[in-house]
Amino acid sequence: MTLALNPQRTGKLKRLQVPLQVVLYVGLFVFSEQLVVWLHSPLPANIVGMLLLLLLIMSRVIPLNWVKAGSKWLLAEMLLFFVPAVVAVVNYSQLLRVEGWRICLVIAISTVMVLAATALVVDRVYRFEIWLEKRKQAPNE
Repeated sequence: MTLALNPQRTGKLKRLQVPLQVVLYVGLFVFSEQLVVWLHSPLPANIVGMLLLLLLIMSRVIPLNWVKAGSKWLLAEMLLFFVPAVVAVVNYSQLLRVEGWRICLVIAISTVMVLAATALVVDRVYRFEIWLEKRKQAPNE
């Protein structure tokens, strides 16, 4: 109660909110990495960590506002995480000159395939929802 009434303490907490949430993400990643090694899972630790975080949020063990500010900050700084990939591309300029068109073709085809698969799934789910709605209304008539 005193924390809510003291604006100076809440200001300090707001400044610590993002670093604490990022530490929570790092801790969850380290835990999921150990879990992957222990279970000999074929899934990468970052996927297992995201699934664990989703499970914790959906089961209300971790409230959403405990991770919201940290996730917004990480998304805002996402471009920073792509700098190593761009530097790696610059290091392989000879490969890009020779095989660049093939790489672009693979990227384009895979993008079209992902878009088509997503459209198919959305269409099927939409039709399923319509079918469920008609089925729900049928006994009433």
